[in-house]
Amino acid sequence: MHGDQTKLKKDPLIQDFISHLQLERSLSKNTISAYSSDIYKLKHFANSVSLDRIDHTLVSDFLKSLESVGLSARSLARIISGLKTFYKFLVSEQVIVANPLQTIDTPKLPKTLPEVLSHEEITSMLESIDFSKRSAERDKTIIMLLYGSGLRVSELVDLKVNDLYLDDGFIKVTGKGDKERLVPIGAKTIRQLKYYFQSYRLDIAKDAQLNNVILNQKGNVLSRISIFKIVKSMAVKAGIKKSISPHTLRHSFATVLIEAGADLRAVQQMLGHESITTTEIYTHLDNSYLKTIIEQYHPRS
Repeated sequence: MHGDQTKLKKDPLIQDFISHLQLERSLSKNTISAYSSDIYKLKHFANSVSLDRIDHTLVSDFLKSLESVGLSARSLARIISGLKTFYKFLVSEQVIVANPLQTIDTPKLPKTLPEVLSHEEITSMLESIDFSKRSAERDKTIIMLLYGSGLRVSELVDLKVNDLYLDDGFIKVTGKGDKERLVPIGAKTIRQLKYYFQSYRLDIAKDAQLNNVILNQKGNVLSRISIFKIVKSMAVKAGIKKSISPHTLRHSFATVLIEAGADLRAVQQMLGHESITTTEIYTHLDNSYLKTIIEQYHPRS
């Protein structure tokens, strides 16, 4: 942890909570970091009041202060959820008697379907790559893994050479909570990975022990932020006006499968969703797509 979050380590309540999230709930580093950051915000707002002494009124004032600076309903909902979890933990540990967020409602969020890209838009992004640049094959590999296998950006960053079973047509992915799953990989992506290794990675990797698949031009692990920038840059060059992120490619992967009639449980397994209800959003997306087709082509719609 860096910056403000370093101070969190000095608070035993927060450290106990972090240990609980790591050991008992097996949450990802990113989720734990988000929880920690939100608790720090409250701790900073409360000033000299310790976390186990914060009451409902102080929490309400804190949330109002976040609203006053224009924090979105989605971000506010995430913070409330995290703080409720933290104080629920303190109650279970008998540190406090009652959860100060017990009666605080989470803002209702509009049900929005995820943005998706068509196969034509994905193709346009790939065609926008400048293959005179050294990083071109790497960038193409990034898009093909995100769109072709539905990886989360964190999963792509962490993907290891030892996780590739190209002869068998699978890759081993370590998802949220360090849960492993096998994801099928298509022939085109396999060919691209092999070419990427030959034309880029073997030359760029300075440390022979470095096992990560995707590397930057200095031979180090490519960061999440860099992948975000690469994807967004490709979308701009391709003339795509949608709000694009690496997660958009994951959504697009799932949507293609559902629209083609893939079994929901199979898609759930490939995406690494713990609950089938998370995967079901893509059936809603598919229904939305079908509705537009009816409206466009049916004479009596």
